Amino acid sequence: MNFKFTSRSIDDTLLLAENIESEKFPGMVICLNGELGSGKTVFVKGFAAALGVDGNITSPTFTIVKEYNSGELPLNHMDVYRIEDNEDFGVEDYFNSDGICIIEWAELIEARLPEERLDITFKILDENTRVLVFSPHGEKYEELCNAVL
Repeated sequence: MNFKFTSRSIDDTLLLAENIESEKFPGMVICLNGELGSGKTVFVKGFAAALGVDGNITSPTFTIVKEYNSGELPLNHMDVYRIEDNEDFGVEDYFNSDGICIIEWAELIEARLPEERLDITFKILDENTRVLVFSPHGEKYEELCNAVL
């Protein structure tokens, strides 16, 4: 079952991310998909702020992974846009940790993703409006969507 949320502003996306963070758990994996400028990094900023992460959150396009350890749980923010399908960067190690992984452009490494995860696809409607489609994989993620959406 998919869930939909319409964001009419950056503040809506930030608040949604904060609400999802309130349902966090160790080992959580959130996969973000959508075109450039659709709000993926804005979502990560809201999630990280609610988690208590210090510092400026930017997309790790050239570093691939940014690790933040100043929040309630470790946050591993990935941007796999520049990853070749067969390139090994240890992504599975992050999935097997007690931290939270949020992956931008996750569809590019779909074969490597854990079976249980939350996929969120961002669709641009206009300058300010986005539709976010949530696809939970696994019971914990379905419960999260039911609680928040």
